[in-house]
Amino acid sequence: MQNIALLLIGFSVFYVVVLVLTHFDKGNFQQQKTSHAMGVLLFLSLAGIQLIHFDFLQNHSSLIYSQRYLTLLFLVAPCFYFYSRPLLKAQSSFSLFQLIHFTPVISVFFVPHKIAFTLAFIIGSGYMLWLLSTIYALRSYRDQFKSEIVLLLMVFIIALTVSVMALTQPFSEKLFYSLYASAVGLALLIVALVLSYKPQMSKQVSEVAKQAYAVSTLSSIDCEEKIEALNQLMIEGKLYQQNNLDLLTIATEIDLSSHQLSELINSKLAMSFSRYLREQRISASKKLLIEQPTASTLSVGLEVGFSSQSNFYGAFKEITKTTPGNFRKQNLD
Repeated sequence: MQNIALLLIGFSVFYVVVLVLTHFDKGNFQQQKTSHAMGVLLFLSLAGIQLIHFDFLQNHSSLIYSQRYLTLLFLVAPCFYFYSRPLLKAQSSFSLFQLIHFTPVISVFFVPHKIAFTLAFIIGSGYMLWLLSTIYALRSYRDQFKSEIVLLLMVFIIALTVSVMALTQPFSEKLFYSLYASAVGLALLIVALVLSYKPQMSKQVSEVAKQAYAVSTLSSIDCEEKIEALNQLMIEGKLYQQNNLDLLTIATEIDLSSHQLSELINSKLAMSFSRYLREQRISASKKLLIEQPTASTLSVGLEVGFSSQSNFYGAFKEITKTTPGNFRKQNLD
């Protein structure tokens, strides 16, 4: 276990340096100065914690009992809060009063080490509950940032596991710090994988949050009436057959702005516009596959508005969990 921990510590420190120099370029955090600064401080704190873990596991150093180590522990939770709050809650303002989040750091100077260590993880658990409630509040928009939600939930589970271990101390000290160092390294590895797949993740999550917490544009709109009109356009008017169909075109048809239509679909149907459109097309294609058994799956896909066979197959499998050919075979047998 110790060897794995040392390997993940090495990765952690190296990756934090790379992350700070690349992802935390100010261009990725325009108008989010607080998030940028706190993100850098968060990851540098994690790197510092990992270096102290390395010193303890390799050299049996006493730095894990130092005020320096406790200070880094206390910094992680509030730094994570101020880093993620502008991204997840569309709140970028920062006042001096909010520095109260950092006041627990003072306890490292007058509270016994064991109590301060426990307190750091208790406070961290409170911030994890905030993270969970924030993710839950954005559940209606999950189709727009599934991978980001998975990332946050995995980090939440790892952090929760570490907190439970720290508060219960079920293992020897050396094994605990090996597991703790491994957990931090694993969390950073997950971050690395997601950011390599979605380098603009911060911007995308921020946009979703702005949309979720924006003042509603539907206050004077009869939402049920508009949804009925939308369904008529799709089911009776077969508007989905246009392969270049966009939000503005549909919004104009039912006398809404594109922003209003987007909010209507997100808030009332709990999905994005692109997901709604795919579902309408797949629903129509399922009928055609049965009603026209001799038609090729490509012609069916093109008829319902998909621009290519690969797009049709991908969307069909995403929604029905099977291929068009298998669906037709199962329903014609």
